[in-house]
Amino acid sequence: MSIEALTRLLQLASPALPVGAYSYSGGLEAALEAGVVHDAPSAECWIGAVLEHSVARMEAPVLLRLVQAFREGAPAQEWNDRFLASRESAELRAETVQMGYSLERLLADLDVGMTGVDEAAFPTAFALAVASWRIDPQSALVAYLWAWVENQVMAAVKSVPLGQTDGQRILYSLGGRLGGIAERAAALTDDELGNFAPGLALLSARHETQYSRLFRS
Repeated sequence: MSIEALTRLLQLASPALPVGAYSYSGGLEAALEAGVVHDAPSAECWIGAVLEHSVARMEAPVLLRLVQAFREGAPAQEWNDRFLASRESAELRAETVQMGYSLERLLADLDVGMTGVDEAAFPTAFALAVASWRIDPQSALVAYLWAWVENQVMAAVKSVPLGQTDGQRILYSLGGRLGGIAERAAALTDDELGNFAPGLALLSARHETQYSRLFRS
């Protein structure tokens, strides 16, 4: 990868990217309320399970397909719609649409262009940047997964709460699994894509009426 492509990828994966990711926990806060997550080991278990059973089997392979579509100039609407349909709750759907909208606006301001789809999800806007900046798709996917894990860990540090060292231990542990997850995601066929995470779906739905909360999802 060229230095320019690497710097663009680091920019996309940075927590400084102004898409509002910090305001979402992706269902983690509901798991805390339910007592499923209560310390560092349970936080790592929860984040790792969602990563393996949800993100890796739907979001990750969809991202790769969206990158390919933008590279080939093919329509991206179908994969965007399939991803939106896979969101487990109204909150999680709203999360990816809001983040996608914010990233798409940023890319337009940076003269990258627009996705050309209705209600662009976050991976759709991310894929547009990857294709436009000619970033290696597998490297981009690892960075995307890292950004997701990092945001989950930051949410856990704030709300469990965890110490900074505990957070870094979780990042170190889960970060070592991302390369293998990206390879398996790339090998999935269209028929193998799925998003089966019933625990996440139930807890996320409960979060919509949770009395006290810090995060929007």
